[in-house]
Amino acid sequence: MSISEGAVLHGGCLCGDVRYVMQGPSLFISQCCCKDCQKATGTGHTTIIGIHKDQLTVEGKPATYTNYGDTGGSVTRHFCGNCAGRLYTSGDAPGDHIMIQAGSLDDPAQIAPESVIYVKDSLAWDKFDPALPQFEALPPRDL
Repeated sequence: MSISEGAVLHGGCLCGDVRYVMQGPSLFISQCCCKDCQKATGTGHTTIIGIHKDQLTVEGKPATYTNYGDTGGSVTRHFCGNCAGRLYTSGDAPGDHIMIQAGSLDDPAQIAPESVIYVKDSLAWDKFDPALPQFEALPPRDL
């Protein structure tokens, strides 16, 4: 289920050093099966919420790690420097958009994935709802 206009969601890291407030609406909510997300999470996928960067207010200073995705653009992961709790991702490819880690929400049950991306990298043992639209890599820009 997408996040509606005007909705306010709260989240943060494991230890509470970094907190955030996210304003709706969401642009997308996807399960990402790319190899980088697998490495970063230690599992088969992560669930991300796409929003415009102006929709996020952060209290505390996240640490960052930057590498390059398969599009060639930078991917910067923002996480707590104390507990290493993952928070959100920014970079060249999303530009003015960021991807909130759904698991960092205070109540992740408020959202539900709408699609699965990077299924080309999905692992046979990692399951997701077969009714969701699936994309080999990124979805077309008009979705």
